[in-house]
Amino acid sequence: MLKILGKTTSINVRKVLWTCEEAGLDYLQEDYGSGFASTETDAFRKLNPNAMVPVLIDGDFVLWESNAICRYLVRKTGCDDLLPADPQGCANVERWMDWQGTEFNNAWRYVFPALGRKDPNFNDPSRIAAGIKEWNHHIMILEQQLQHTGAWVAGETFTLADVVLGLSVNRWKMTPFEKPQVPAIEAWFDRLNQREAFLRHGNNGML
Repeated sequence: MLKILGKTTSINVRKVLWTCEEAGLDYLQEDYGSGFASTETDAFRKLNPNAMVPVLIDGDFVLWESNAICRYLVRKTGCDDLLPADPQGCANVERWMDWQGTEFNNAWRYVFPALGRKDPNFNDPSRIAAGIKEWNHHIMILEQQLQHTGAWVAGETFTLADVVLGLSVNRWKMTPFEKPQVPAIEAWFDRLNQREAFLRHGNNGML
């Protein structure tokens, strides 16, 4: 059976758990990370030299980086609906997954610890304001995409792009600051809420 190492409060662990359920995969999840089993051990660093979660163990195969894990899982099960087999369809989904990891998530690197986690080390008002502006800028890019598709992030069907961005947008929605009106995102979020796995691992009260 697949083993997933990482605490369920982690946004990146939750995207992997959600993917497993969408792909119909059984898994064993073990809590690692702050407050649980340490990632700062030689044994864990042999699995992931970054000492971060999640880590996937599939027999003798070990994989880290949450988006890479999600891709692997759907390819392993042949879920072409979540990640199309044709090169153009696949690239379309993967570009939004990569945008989530490199652009969207980087926008909240300062403002989320400040306002979401209330970390006293993140208390510079100018950097908080800049972070809010950048985060909202990126949310409007997604809003425009969803206005264009009228359905899901990558087009007419639900894919991995919706999984990774669903969790990120949930974090944006739950972090307290002034936000723009995003009717297409709100309609998309309502569609996500019809999926039981999203309610368990995405919109479940956790940032």
